[in-house]
Amino acid sequence: MNARVALQLTGVERHYGQGETTLSILKGADFVLRSGETVALVAPSGTGKSTMLHIAGLLERPDAGEVLINGVSCGSLSDERRTAIRRNDIGFVYQFHHLLPEFTALENIMMPQLISGLTKAEASERAAALLDYMRIGHRGDHRPSELSGGEQQRVAIARAVANAPLVLLADEPTGNLDPETAGYVFQALEALVRQSGLAAMIATHNHDLASIMDRRVTMEDGKIVELR
Repeated sequence: MNARVALQLTGVERHYGQGETTLSILKGADFVLRSGETVALVAPSGTGKSTMLHIAGLLERPDAGEVLINGVSCGSLSDERRTAIRRNDIGFVYQFHHLLPEFTALENIMMPQLISGLTKAEASERAAALLDYMRIGHRGDHRPSELSGGEQQRVAIARAVANAPLVLLADEPTGNLDPETAGYVFQALEALVRQSGLAAMIATHNHDLASIMDRRVTMEDGKIVELR
């Protein structure tokens, strides 16, 4: 595969103190995620999935090892520079949509674009296009409480990619949805990845969804291991 490396973890370690003992979550974890591919992270709770996603998304610093976003080593960067990379190059989707309840679907998607400096007109145009792409353009003027669970999560995905990031990290994005709605939301997400060249890593317990992604990995003894 010749696609560029969007995210790379090399020898990443993460340890937490518990009283007089040390809990080692990541022990020299290595991982490569390329543009245009979807990777399923399938592992039981407590194995370090969320920790790995937090480190990959620059929400936590590793105790050792390197995290590279688009070839840039982020370990020694200032908090300000890491925040800028998170804002511009990384999109996050969680199990719960975390939409701002007082704003409409369109306004929720506009928000990260406005923070990044786009004009209101530019942000509105892109937000509307993303809503159309997710097949909920007719719901743009509705607030989250007026949307179904699947619609809310599609808005959350649109918001996560509004600034055209290089990497999308999703933690159980369909976990609160029924199987049919989960399948539809994932199809929309996958189409977005193919169309945009985004690199997506999706933590999920849904083996049906995981089976149709490009690759599947799991966590074993603090390392990231390919599943065949």
